[in-house]
Amino acid sequence: MRLIDLSQPIFHTAPNCPAHPLVKSEVSSSHDKAEWCWETLTLASHTGSHIDAPLHKIAGGTPIDEMPLEGFVGSAYLADLRGIEPQGKITSELLAKALPTDLPEDSIVLMATGWGDMRERTSKWLYQSPRLTPECAEWLIERQIRGLGVDHWGIGGWDGANDAAVHTLLLGKGIWIVEELHIPQEVYTLPMPQTFMALPINLKGHSGAWCRPVLLQN
Repeated sequence: MRLIDLSQPIFHTAPNCPAHPLVKSEVSSSHDKAEWCWETLTLASHTGSHIDAPLHKIAGGTPIDEMPLEGFVGSAYLADLRGIEPQGKITSELLAKALPTDLPEDSIVLMATGWGDMRERTSKWLYQSPRLTPECAEWLIERQIRGLGVDHWGIGGWDGANDAAVHTLLLGKGIWIVEELHIPQEVYTLPMPQTFMALPINLKGHSGAWCRPVLLQN
């Protein structure tokens, strides 16, 4: 089996959601001073490639450790949205053109905007990313998808009301969200669907967790 890595790396001062604290990765013990090497990380649980659980936006919602791991493995369809303008709206019309007309229920949809290739701590990347509209979130709910992914720090962009609305709609229906993907060029040439897997680490009672998203190639 071959795995295609869809993750973004975490490192000191890595680009992240501007509403979250800066990422710190500090060497706490090194071989030049001790017998062991280890690091101390300071970062939000929604940093780098991560999964949002319902609790992230829904009061009393399911935390990440109570979601069955089987739910994070399934058939995924890539929606090629590259070329979308900064602050562009991801509407149902746009997404429908990039997905099969007969999208099966329980599918995982991965939105590739191209912004994962741009990942850098700039005003453009932090604040001007494309954003899913509430209307499109409703469209996805009607199609009974299982999960939604994007190659940026957030599906809703730097727009508080919009971001809150799309997260509330999707997470309120139990649809998990995986953010900060990186889509390698070879993925765009693959037939769809592909088997996707992103297992969150076991953070008890948390609203989300880091994960390692991959495509499984038999």
